Amino acid sequence: MSFLYTKELLFTEFKEVTKKDQSKKKETFTHRIAYLKSLKEDMIKMPKHFANVSITPEQLQNTIDDWSAPRPIDAFYKRIFGMTYAEKKAKEEIEYMNLDKAEKDEKKKEKEKAKIQ
Repeated sequence: MSFLYTKELLFTEFKEVTKKDQSKKKETFTHRIAYLKSLKEDMIKMPKHFANVSITPEQLQNTIDDWSAPRPIDAFYKRIFGMTYAEKKAKEEIEYMNLDKAEKDEKKKEKEKAKIQ
């Protein structure tokens, strides 16, 4: 019988190594990085064990690179959105405020139309 990884198993194992990283006074990422690197090596050496998982070694390498950065969340946001987490949240806040303003302007126009009629 052959062993097959599942998405759930990967998540469970990742949670376990995360607990190890968080058990120190200052959170580290060393166990998570080591886990991801060994997972990538296994994926390359024994791809049949990962038939149920839809992640490529290249995607796993991107994840390793993100977790290896001083601020993993910023590395992820830079790779995906081209800006840090704080920059993305600030941009979303501005867009939300502009949306609120546009909705208020629209309601104001509707009220003016109702007065005219």
